[in-house]
Amino acid sequence: MLIIETRNLVKKFNGVTAVDDLSLEINEGIITGLLGPNGAGKTTTIQMLLNLITPTSGEIKIFGHDIRYHHEEILSQMNFSSPYVALPNNLTVWENLATFARLYGVKNIKNKINDLTEFFEIKEFLSNMTSTLSTGQLTRLNLTKALLNDPKLLLLDEPTASLDPDIADRTRKMLKHIQKAMGVTILYTSHNMDEIEEVCDRVIFISKGKMIDDGQPSELIKKYGRKDLNDVFLMIARS
Repeated sequence: MLIIETRNLVKKFNGVTAVDDLSLEINEGIITGLLGPNGAGKTTTIQMLLNLITPTSGEIKIFGHDIRYHHEEILSQMNFSSPYVALPNNLTVWENLATFARLYGVKNIKNKINDLTEFFEIKEFLSNMTSTLSTGQLTRLNLTKALLNDPKLLLLDEPTASLDPDIADRTRKMLKHIQKAMGVTILYTSHNMDEIEEVCDRVIFISKGKMIDDGQPSELIKKYGRKDLNDVFLMIARS
C-alpha cells in the first residue's frame, strides 16, 4: 500500500522553484531516507506533506486520500519531529506533553508520557520548564511528543541531531523496533550517511527540487561504484 504519493509536485516562492515536478511513492511499513544537500527542497517537501504550505501545483495523497480535502483525518494519523521546531518555553515538560497528548486524543496519558520519557531519559525533567532544557534534551522531548499518538506515518527531520552517541544509537534502534513491531512508515532526513545506511530500507536523493535517484542504500553504492553512501551523497551534491 502506498502511504505517501505525490504527483508532479511544484512549489515556488517569489518565482524561485524550491520543489520541481517531484513525484514520490512511499510504501507502507518501511523507513525511507529523503536526502539532498542544503536547499535541495527537503524541508519544503515535508512542509507540504504536513499541509503547512500549499503546493503551487501538483497533488499529494497520504493514506490514499488527497490532503486538500482530508487533511484532518490524515494529520491525526501522522506526527513530526525536528530539533529545529521549538515547543512552548513557558510550559513545563509535563505540560507540553500532556497538552499535545490531549490534542491527539491519547488514552492513559500519564502512562504514555512516563513510558516515553523514561525511554528517552527525560523523565526526571518532567517538572522542569522547557526553556531550561539543553539542546539534546529538547531533541528527546520532540521525539517523545512525536510518538504520543502512535502514528502510522512519522516524519523525522534530523531526529538524532545534538544527541550523544549512546542516546542516538538507542533512538535508531527504537525507531527500527517500532517500524517492525507496529508497521510505522517513517520518512527520515539526515546528513549523517552512516545513520541513513543503518536505519533506512530505501533512500531518495533530491537536488534543486528534483528527484535524482532512489533505491536501497546498498544498491546505490554499487550503482555509483562508491565505497559508501557518504561518497554517493558527495558525488550527487557536487554534480
